[in-house]
Parts: sequence; structure tokens; C-alpha cells
Amino acid sequence: MGRVILDITVSLDGFVTAPGADLAHGLGVGGEPMHDWVVTPTDADRAALEGTAAAAGAVLMGRRTFDFIDGPHGWDAETGEDGSLPPIFVVTSHRPARTRLGDRFRFVTDGLEAALKLAQEAAGTKDVVIMGGGHLCRQYLYAGRTDEVRIHLAPIVLGDGTPLFERTTMPPIKLIHRATVTTPNATHLTYDVAA
Repeated sequence: MGRVILDITVSLDGFVTAPGADLAHGLGVGGEPMHDWVVTPTDADRAALEGTAAAAGAVLMGRRTFDFIDGPHGWDAETGEDGSLPPIFVVTSHRPARTRLGDRFRFVTDGLEAALKLAQEAAGTKDVVIMGGGHLCRQYLYAGRTDEVRIHLAPIVLGDGTPLFERTTMPPIKLIHRATVTTPNATHLTYDVAA
């Protein structure tokens, strides 16, 4: 079985979207520069992205992330048609009545554990990547179901938006630094979650 990896881009002040995230502005109003490392990557940015993609056997995403991806400003109809995308499991309380992108997404309404189990079965020996949004990422991390944390720290201060982490009364989660790669677009940080 592969690892469960939280992989997300975060602003310098800890937000995964700018304010105003909606179907027209998936990263919020003014949040697009956070993903410069994906849109105009350096070789090192591309290596970070391609390394995660190559190791991913399944993806977990939250419903808000799916709603944007499936919305009018989200992915185009051809994205992943060549088989390059692994199975994507959307954690949600209810299935959408219809989707623009068809049946490439699997909707799991039985909670975090059920979604993770299905993703691990689909991934086999490859990794399960939790790609967002922030709420889903922190739920899996706080539940102790994440093996590795990959933060792509964007050199931007948003001031407000969707935070990756929230205040909590739970015990601290210890991370062990494994790697840092810095480019003009992002600082790619990799941590193991301590046992």
C-alpha cells in the first residue's frame, strides 16, 4: 500500500484561496498567482508536479474543489482523457444531480474513512493524494490519516481567504522535514508525519 499524501499550495500567510472563492474564481479573487508554479513552471516546479502525479494511484478531493473543477471555469472536457488522471474520489454529503465532466469522478457520501478506503483500494501500491481543498486536507491530517505533507508555499500574502489550518484543541502534530526545493514561483516543502 502506498502513502497518504496531503499536497496543497498555500500563501505565505497560510491561505489556500484568496477571498471570494466561487465557481468563477476557484482560487478566490486575486489568488491565481498562488499557482504560478503550475501555470509557468521552472524545471524544478515541473519536477515537483510530475513526481506527485507519477506516484499517485488515486486522488481525494472535497466537494467545493470538485464544484469548481466541474464548473464553467474549471477543467476542460479533455483533461485526463488520455488516462493520465488516476481515479478521483470526491468526499461529499450528497452526489450532484449532474456533472459537466461525466463519470471520471466517484462520489463518496459515507465519510472520510470510507473515501480513504476506496482510494487506497484503487491506488494499490501507489500513493493516495489529498489535493484539496483546505478543509478536507486538515480533516485527514487532524484525524491522523496522513503520512506525508507537501506544501507548495507561494510567495504571496493574501491577507484573507480560506485557511489551510484552523485553531484546534487537539495535541500538536509533529512533522519531520524531508526536503525543500526553492524556485521563484514557490518553495516546495516535504514533511513526514511523525508516528
